[in-house]
Amino acid sequence: MNLELSEEQTAVRQLAKDFTDREITPHVVEWDRAESVDRSIVRKLGALGFLGLTIPEEYGGSGGDHLAYCLVTEELGRGDSSVRGIVSVSLGLVAKTVAHWGTEEQKRRWLPGLTSGELVGCFGLTEPGTGSDAGNLTTRAVRAGDDYIINGSKMFITNGTWADVVLLFARSTDAPGHRGVSAFLVPTDTPGLTRREIHGKLGLRGQATAELFLEDVRVPASAMIASEGKGFSVAMSALAKGRMSVAAGCVGIAQAALDSAVKYATEREQFGRTIAHHQLVQELITDIAVDVDAARLLTWRVADLIDRGQPFVTEASKAKLFASEAAVRAANNALQVFGGYGYIDEYPAGKLLRDARVMTLYEGTSQIQKLVIGRALTGVSAF
Repeated sequence: MNLELSEEQTAVRQLAKDFTDREITPHVVEWDRAESVDRSIVRKLGALGFLGLTIPEEYGGSGGDHLAYCLVTEELGRGDSSVRGIVSVSLGLVAKTVAHWGTEEQKRRWLPGLTSGELVGCFGLTEPGTGSDAGNLTTRAVRAGDDYIINGSKMFITNGTWADVVLLFARSTDAPGHRGVSAFLVPTDTPGLTRREIHGKLGLRGQATAELFLEDVRVPASAMIASEGKGFSVAMSALAKGRMSVAAGCVGIAQAALDSAVKYATEREQFGRTIAHHQLVQELITDIAVDVDAARLLTWRVADLIDRGQPFVTEASKAKLFASEAAVRAANNALQVFGGYGYIDEYPAGKLLRDARVMTLYEGTSQIQKLVIGRALTGVSAF
Protein backbone atom coordinates (compact mmCIF):
# COMPACT_ATOMS: atom_id res chain seq x y z
CA MET A 1 0.00 0.00 0.00
CA ASN A 2 1.40 3.38 -1.05
CA LEU A 3 0.31 6.21 1.25
CA GLU A 4 2.34 8.86 -0.55
CA LEU A 5 0.22 11.65 -2.01
CA SER A 6 0.47 12.42 -5.71
CA GLU A 7 1.77 15.77 -6.90
CA GLU A 8 -1.78 16.87 -7.69
CA GLN A 9 -3.07 15.85 -4.27
CA THR A 10 -0.17 17.59 -2.54
CA ALA A 11 -0.84 20.76 -4.52
CA VAL A 12 -4.56 20.70 -3.70
CA ARG A 13 -3.78 20.17 -0.02
CA GLN A 14 -1.38 23.12 0.01
CA LEU A 15 -3.90 25.29 -1.80
CA ALA A 16 -6.52 24.45 0.82
CA LYS A 17 -4.06 25.07 3.66
CA ASP A 18 -3.07 28.48 2.30
CA PHE A 19 -6.72 29.41 1.72
CA THR A 20 -7.66 28.37 5.25
CA ASP A 21 -4.81 30.30 6.85
CA ARG A 22 -5.57 33.40 4.78
CA GLU A 23 -9.36 33.52 4.45
CA ILE A 24 -10.72 31.57 7.43
CA THR A 25 -8.46 31.41 10.48
CA PRO A 26 -8.19 35.21 11.01
CA HIS A 27 -11.99 35.51 11.20
CA VAL A 28 -12.94 32.45 13.27
CA VAL A 29 -13.55 34.21 16.58
CA GLU A 30 -15.52 37.01 14.93
CA TRP A 31 -17.74 34.61 12.97
CA ASP A 32 -18.34 32.44 16.02
CA ARG A 33 -19.44 35.40 18.12
CA ALA A 34 -21.62 36.80 15.33
CA GLU A 35 -23.11 33.34 14.65
CA SER A 36 -22.49 33.82 10.94
CA VAL A 37 -19.56 33.35 8.60
CA ASP A 38 -19.05 35.90 5.83
CA ARG A 39 -21.17 34.69 2.94
CA SER A 40 -18.57 35.81 0.41
CA ILE A 41 -16.59 32.73 1.45
CA VAL A 42 -18.86 30.60 -0.76
CA ARG A 43 -17.80 32.28 -4.01
CA LYS A 44 -14.16 32.08 -2.92
CA LEU A 45 -14.52 28.34 -2.32
CA GLY A 46 -16.07 27.98 -5.75
CA ALA A 47 -13.40 30.04 -7.48
CA LEU A 48 -10.69 27.66 -6.24
CA GLY A 49 -12.64 24.61 -7.39
CA PHE A 50 -13.31 23.32 -3.88
CA LEU A 51 -17.08 23.16 -4.50
CA GLY A 52 -16.56 21.13 -7.67
CA LEU A 53 -14.23 18.37 -6.47
CA THR A 54 -15.10 14.94 -7.94
CA ILE A 55 -17.77 16.54 -10.18
CA PRO A 56 -17.12 16.09 -13.95
CA GLU A 57 -15.74 19.16 -15.70
CA GLU A 58 -18.53 19.07 -18.28
CA TYR A 59 -20.92 20.16 -15.52
CA GLY A 60 -18.63 22.86 -14.15
CA GLY A 61 -16.81 20.62 -11.72
CA SER A 62 -13.07 20.49 -11.07
CA GLY A 63 -12.72 16.71 -11.18
CA GLY A 64 -10.19 15.17 -8.83
CA ASP A 65 -10.54 12.10 -6.65
CA HIS A 66 -12.12 11.54 -3.26
CA LEU A 67 -8.80 11.64 -1.43
CA ALA A 68 -8.23 15.16 -2.74
CA TYR A 69 -11.73 16.00 -1.51
CA CYS A 70 -10.82 14.65 1.95
CA LEU A 71 -7.60 16.67 2.02
CA VAL A 72 -9.50 19.89 1.30
CA THR A 73 -12.24 19.03 3.79
CA GLU A 74 -9.65 18.35 6.48
CA GLU A 75 -7.96 21.70 5.96
CA LEU A 76 -11.27 23.56 6.04
CA GLY A 77 -12.20 21.68 9.21
CA ARG A 78 -8.89 22.70 10.73
CA GLY A 79 -9.84 26.31 10.11
CA ASP A 80 -13.56 26.39 10.90
CA SER A 81 -16.02 23.51 10.86
CA SER A 82 -18.78 25.94 9.93
CA VAL A 83 -17.05 26.58 6.59
CA ARG A 84 -16.29 22.89 6.15
CA GLY A 85 -20.00 22.20 6.59
CA ILE A 86 -20.92 24.47 3.68
CA VAL A 87 -18.79 22.33 1.37
CA SER A 88 -19.76 18.99 2.89
CA VAL A 89 -23.45 19.72 2.35
CA SER A 90 -23.64 21.80 -0.83
CA LEU A 91 -21.07 19.65 -2.65
CA GLY A 92 -20.94 16.41 -0.69
CA LEU A 93 -24.64 15.78 -0.10
CA VAL A 94 -26.34 17.78 -2.85
CA ALA A 95 -24.11 18.26 -5.92
CA LYS A 96 -22.66 14.76 -5.74
CA THR A 97 -26.16 13.32 -5.46
CA VAL A 98 -27.34 15.27 -8.49
CA ALA A 99 -24.26 14.10 -10.42
CA HIS A 100 -24.93 10.46 -9.51
CA TRP A 101 -28.74 10.21 -9.55
CA GLY A 102 -29.92 13.22 -11.54
CA THR A 103 -31.24 13.42 -15.07
CA GLU A 104 -29.23 15.24 -17.70
CA GLU A 105 -31.60 18.19 -17.38
CA GLN A 106 -31.15 18.29 -13.59
CA LYS A 107 -27.37 18.14 -13.92
CA ARG A 108 -27.31 20.98 -16.45
CA ARG A 109 -29.64 23.10 -14.36
CA TRP A 110 -28.02 22.75 -10.95
CA LEU A 111 -24.41 21.58 -11.10
CA PRO A 112 -22.71 24.59 -12.75
CA GLY A 113 -24.13 26.95 -10.12
CA LEU A 114 -23.43 24.64 -7.19
CA THR A 115 -19.83 24.02 -8.23
CA SER A 116 -19.08 27.71 -8.84
CA GLY A 117 -20.58 28.90 -5.57
CA GLU A 118 -23.20 30.93 -7.40
CA LEU A 119 -25.76 28.57 -5.86
CA VAL A 120 -25.85 26.79 -2.50
CA GLY A 121 -27.61 23.53 -1.74
CA CYS A 122 -29.05 22.02 1.43
CA PHE A 123 -30.12 18.49 2.37
CA GLY A 124 -33.72 18.31 3.60
CA LEU A 125 -33.97 14.97 5.41
CA THR A 126 -34.22 15.50 9.19
CA GLU A 127 -37.61 16.48 10.63
CA PRO A 128 -38.65 17.68 14.09
CA GLY A 129 -39.85 14.16 14.93
CA THR A 130 -37.52 12.01 12.79
CA GLY A 131 -33.75 12.14 13.12
CA SER A 132 -32.14 8.70 13.16
CA ASP A 133 -35.48 7.15 12.13
CA ALA A 134 -35.25 8.65 8.65
CA GLY A 135 -37.49 6.01 7.08
CA ASN A 136 -40.54 7.34 8.88
CA LEU A 137 -40.74 10.85 7.44
CA THR A 138 -44.04 12.68 7.77
CA THR A 139 -43.49 15.34 5.10
CA ARG A 140 -45.88 14.44 2.26
CA ALA A 141 -45.68 14.88 -1.50
CA VAL A 142 -49.04 14.28 -3.17
CA ARG A 143 -49.35 13.87 -6.94
CA ALA A 144 -51.54 16.50 -8.62
CA GLY A 145 -51.51 16.02 -12.39
CA ASP A 146 -48.01 16.79 -13.64
CA ASP A 147 -46.99 18.21 -10.26
CA TYR A 148 -46.43 17.22 -6.66
CA ILE A 149 -47.74 19.28 -3.74
CA ILE A 150 -45.52 19.06 -0.67
CA ASN A 151 -46.46 19.77 2.95
CA GLY A 152 -44.35 19.32 6.07
CA SER A 153 -41.29 20.67 7.86
CA LYS A 154 -37.57 19.98 8.19
CA MET A 155 -35.24 20.61 11.12
CA PHE A 156 -31.50 21.27 11.65
CA ILE A 157 -30.87 21.90 7.95
CA THR A 158 -27.29 23.06 7.28
CA ASN A 159 -27.17 25.94 4.76
CA GLY A 160 -30.95 26.15 5.17
CA THR A 161 -31.32 29.94 4.96
CA TRP A 162 -28.56 30.33 2.38
CA ALA A 163 -29.62 27.57 0.02
CA ASP A 164 -31.02 28.10 -3.46
CA VAL A 165 -32.13 24.49 -3.76
CA VAL A 166 -33.22 21.83 -1.28
CA LEU A 167 -32.65 18.15 -1.92
CA LEU A 168 -35.90 17.32 -0.17
CA PHE A 169 -37.15 13.95 1.02
CA ALA A 170 -40.88 13.36 1.38
CA ARG A 171 -43.35 10.48 1.52
CA SER A 172 -45.01 10.24 -1.90
CA THR A 173 -46.68 6.83 -1.71
CA ASP A 174 -48.54 4.80 0.90
CA ALA A 175 -45.83 2.15 0.96
CA PRO A 176 -44.69 1.56 4.56
CA GLY A 177 -41.44 2.87 6.00
CA HIS A 178 -38.62 3.89 3.74
CA ARG A 179 -40.24 2.37 0.65
CA GLY A 180 -42.64 5.30 0.38
CA VAL A 181 -39.98 8.04 0.39
CA SER A 182 -39.02 10.01 -2.73
CA ALA A 183 -36.48 12.79 -3.34
CA PHE A 184 -37.09 16.16 -5.00
CA LEU A 185 -34.97 19.15 -6.03
CA VAL A 186 -36.95 22.11 -4.74
CA PRO A 187 -35.88 25.71 -5.44
CA THR A 188 -36.06 27.68 -2.22
CA ASP A 189 -37.94 30.55 -3.88
CA THR A 190 -40.89 28.25 -4.57
CA PRO A 191 -44.10 29.73 -3.09
CA GLY A 192 -45.05 28.13 0.20
CA LEU A 193 -41.48 27.36 1.32
CA THR A 194 -40.34 29.47 4.29
CA ARG A 195 -37.23 29.26 6.45
CA ARG A 196 -36.22 30.17 10.00
CA GLU A 197 -32.60 30.28 11.10
CA ILE A 198 -31.74 28.50 14.34
CA HIS A 199 -29.62 30.52 16.76
CA GLY A 200 -28.05 29.70 20.12
CA LYS A 201 -26.30 26.51 19.01
CA LEU A 202 -23.55 25.00 21.14
CA GLY A 203 -21.17 24.68 18.19
CA LEU A 204 -21.02 25.35 14.46
CA ARG A 205 -22.33 28.76 15.39
CA GLY A 206 -21.18 30.39 12.16
CA GLN A 207 -23.11 27.91 10.05
CA ALA A 208 -26.58 28.81 8.71
CA THR A 209 -28.70 26.07 10.30
CA ALA A 210 -32.44 26.34 9.72
CA GLU A 211 -35.91 24.95 10.06
CA LEU A 212 -37.86 24.68 6.79
CA PHE A 213 -41.65 24.91 6.47
CA LEU A 214 -43.48 23.67 3.39
CA GLU A 215 -47.12 24.61 2.88
CA ASP A 216 -48.66 23.52 -0.42
CA VAL A 217 -45.30 23.75 -2.18
CA ARG A 218 -45.91 22.80 -5.81
CA VAL A 219 -43.09 21.33 -7.90
CA PRO A 220 -43.21 19.60 -11.29
CA ALA A 221 -42.81 15.83 -11.46
CA SER A 222 -39.51 16.49 -13.24
CA ALA A 223 -38.16 17.78 -9.92
CA MET A 224 -38.07 14.21 -8.61
CA ILE A 225 -34.55 12.78 -8.52
CA ALA A 226 -34.24 9.07 -9.24
CA SER A 227 -37.61 7.27 -9.37
CA GLU A 228 -40.56 7.30 -7.03
CA GLY A 229 -39.93 5.39 -3.82
CA LYS A 230 -36.16 5.53 -4.27
CA GLY A 231 -35.66 8.54 -2.00
CA PHE A 232 -34.36 6.55 0.95
CA SER A 233 -31.73 4.89 -1.24
CA VAL A 234 -30.73 8.32 -2.52
CA ALA A 235 -30.41 9.65 1.03
CA MET A 236 -28.43 6.68 2.34
CA SER A 237 -25.99 6.73 -0.57
CA ALA A 238 -25.40 10.44 -0.02
CA LEU A 239 -24.90 9.97 3.72
CA ALA A 240 -22.48 7.08 3.25
CA LYS A 241 -20.08 9.34 1.34
CA GLY A 242 -21.03 12.22 3.64
CA ARG A 243 -19.69 10.26 6.59
CA MET A 244 -16.28 10.25 4.92
CA SER A 245 -16.51 14.04 4.62
CA VAL A 246 -17.49 14.44 8.27
CA ALA A 247 -14.63 12.16 9.28
CA ALA A 248 -12.18 14.27 7.28
CA GLY A 249 -13.51 17.42 8.92
CA CYS A 250 -13.04 15.76 12.32
CA VAL A 251 -9.42 15.05 11.43
CA GLY A 252 -9.11 18.77 10.79
CA ILE A 253 -10.55 19.60 14.21
CA ALA A 254 -8.17 17.16 15.88
CA GLN A 255 -5.22 18.56 13.91
CA ALA A 256 -6.15 22.08 15.00
CA ALA A 257 -6.30 20.83 18.60
CA LEU A 258 -2.84 19.30 18.22
CA ASP A 259 -1.31 22.38 16.59
CA SER A 260 -2.72 24.75 19.18
CA ALA A 261 -1.82 22.53 22.15
CA VAL A 262 1.79 22.14 21.00
CA LYS A 263 2.15 25.87 20.37
CA TYR A 264 0.69 26.81 23.74
CA ALA A 265 2.66 24.16 25.66
CA THR A 266 5.96 25.32 24.19
CA GLU A 267 5.24 28.96 25.10
CA ARG A 268 3.43 28.80 28.46
CA GLU A 269 5.72 28.71 31.49
CA GLN A 270 4.93 27.21 34.89
CA PHE A 271 7.33 26.13 37.64
CA GLY A 272 10.22 27.85 35.90
CA ARG A 273 9.96 26.16 32.49
CA THR A 274 7.48 25.65 29.65
CA ILE A 275 4.69 23.24 30.39
CA ALA A 276 5.86 21.13 27.43
CA HIS A 277 8.57 19.86 29.78
CA HIS A 278 5.97 18.22 32.03
CA GLN A 279 5.34 14.57 31.25
CA LEU A 280 1.59 14.66 31.84
CA VAL A 281 1.23 17.55 29.39
CA GLN A 282 3.24 15.54 26.89
CA GLU A 283 0.84 12.65 27.50
CA LEU A 284 -2.15 14.83 26.60
CA ILE A 285 -0.45 15.99 23.41
CA THR A 286 0.60 12.44 22.52
CA ASP A 287 -2.95 11.17 22.85
CA ILE A 288 -4.13 13.89 20.46
CA ALA A 289 -1.41 13.04 17.93
CA VAL A 290 -2.26 9.33 17.90
CA ASP A 291 -5.96 10.10 17.41
CA VAL A 292 -5.14 12.43 14.51
CA ASP A 293 -3.11 9.82 12.65
CA ALA A 294 -5.54 6.97 13.27
CA ALA A 295 -8.57 9.01 12.20
CA ARG A 296 -6.78 10.28 9.10
CA LEU A 297 -5.80 6.80 7.95
CA LEU A 298 -9.32 5.45 8.47
CA THR A 299 -10.68 8.33 6.40
CA TRP A 300 -8.13 7.91 3.62
CA ARG A 301 -9.07 4.24 3.39
CA VAL A 302 -12.69 5.18 2.64
CA ALA A 303 -11.58 7.60 -0.09
CA ASP A 304 -9.35 4.94 -1.61
CA LEU A 305 -12.18 2.39 -1.67
CA ILE A 306 -14.56 4.85 -3.33
CA ASP A 307 -12.01 5.82 -5.96
CA ARG A 308 -11.37 2.15 -6.76
CA GLY A 309 -15.10 1.38 -6.99
CA GLN A 310 -15.05 -0.94 -3.98
CA PRO A 311 -17.69 -1.30 -1.22
CA PHE A 312 -17.11 1.35 1.43
CA VAL A 313 -20.25 1.82 3.53
CA THR A 314 -19.04 -0.05 6.62
CA GLU A 315 -15.61 1.55 6.41
CA ALA A 316 -17.24 4.98 6.17
CA SER A 317 -19.17 4.29 9.38
CA LYS A 318 -15.97 3.15 11.11
CA ALA A 319 -14.16 6.31 10.01
CA LYS A 320 -17.01 8.60 11.02
CA LEU A 321 -17.44 6.87 14.39
CA PHE A 322 -13.75 6.92 15.31
CA ALA A 323 -12.92 10.35 13.90
CA SER A 324 -15.87 12.13 15.50
CA GLU A 325 -15.20 10.63 18.93
CA ALA A 326 -11.47 11.29 18.46
CA ALA A 327 -12.16 14.94 17.66
CA VAL A 328 -14.02 15.31 20.96
CA ARG A 329 -11.14 13.67 22.86
CA ALA A 330 -8.56 15.77 21.05
CA ALA A 331 -10.36 19.06 21.70
CA ASN A 332 -10.96 18.12 25.32
CA ASN A 333 -7.28 17.25 25.82
CA ALA A 334 -6.26 20.51 24.16
CA LEU A 335 -8.51 22.42 26.53
CA GLN A 336 -6.80 20.66 29.43
CA VAL A 337 -3.41 21.80 28.11
CA PHE A 338 -4.68 25.39 27.93
CA GLY A 339 -6.10 25.20 31.44
CA GLY A 340 -8.19 28.21 32.40
CA TYR A 341 -7.35 30.01 29.16
CA GLY A 342 -9.15 27.24 27.29
CA TYR A 343 -12.41 28.66 28.63
CA ILE A 344 -11.85 32.02 26.92
CA ASP A 345 -13.00 32.25 23.32
CA GLU A 346 -9.90 34.20 22.28
CA TYR A 347 -8.18 30.82 22.45
CA PRO A 348 -9.20 27.97 20.12
CA ALA A 349 -9.73 25.03 22.47
CA GLY A 350 -13.26 25.87 23.57
CA LYS A 351 -14.60 26.36 20.06
CA LEU A 352 -12.92 23.19 18.85
CA LEU A 353 -14.64 21.23 21.61
CA ARG A 354 -18.04 22.82 20.89
CA ASP A 355 -17.72 22.13 17.16
CA ALA A 356 -16.46 18.59 17.69
CA ARG A 357 -19.36 17.59 19.88
CA VAL A 358 -22.00 17.76 17.16
CA MET A 359 -19.94 15.51 14.91
CA THR A 360 -20.98 12.54 17.03
CA LEU A 361 -24.63 13.43 16.37
CA TYR A 362 -25.30 14.41 12.78
CA GLU A 363 -25.14 12.37 9.58
CA GLY A 364 -25.70 9.36 11.81
CA THR A 365 -25.02 9.35 15.55
CA SER A 366 -22.20 7.29 17.01
CA GLN A 367 -24.82 4.78 18.11
CA ILE A 368 -26.21 4.48 14.57
CA GLN A 369 -22.67 3.93 13.24
CA LYS A 370 -22.22 1.10 15.73
CA LEU A 371 -25.47 -0.48 14.54
CA VAL A 372 -24.33 -0.24 10.91
CA ILE A 373 -20.97 -1.79 11.73
CA GLY A 374 -22.50 -4.46 13.95
CA ARG A 375 -25.02 -5.45 11.29
CA ALA A 376 -22.21 -5.75 8.72
CA LEU A 377 -20.17 -7.97 11.03
CA THR A 378 -22.98 -10.25 12.19
CA GLY A 379 -25.48 -10.11 9.35
CA VAL A 380 -28.18 -9.39 11.93
CA SER A 381 -30.20 -6.18 11.77
CA ALA A 382 -30.86 -4.36 15.04
CA PHE A 383 -34.03 -2.77 13.62
